[in-house]
Amino acid sequence: MTVTVGVLALLEAKPEKAAELATVLEQARELALAEQQTVSWYAFKADEVTYGIFDTFETDAGRRAHLAGEIAQALMKVAPELLAKDPDIRSVELLAVK
Repeated sequence: MTVTVGVLALLEAKPEKAAELATVLEQARELALAEQQTVSWYAFKADEVTYGIFDTFETDAGRRAHLAGEIAQALMKVAPELLAKDPDIRSVELLAVK
């Protein structure tokens, strides 16, 4: 398996909604497990209001499927209520993987 691409999504929660965003991300793990083309999926907390998702794929087609999938749809549905600003979603190319 050669992992070649990824997605980095940075999410800034409204301060009073940070715990709710954390719960949404924790629950999204189940959706990620069902995605056949998602090789790895991480949800993380960087500080009190900054959260993120990092995931990897073997192909760009897998990445596109993920970006059009249930996790993205769920996040966009709750974004206006939970996020202080629009999510910063970046497609990345992986240079080295262990």
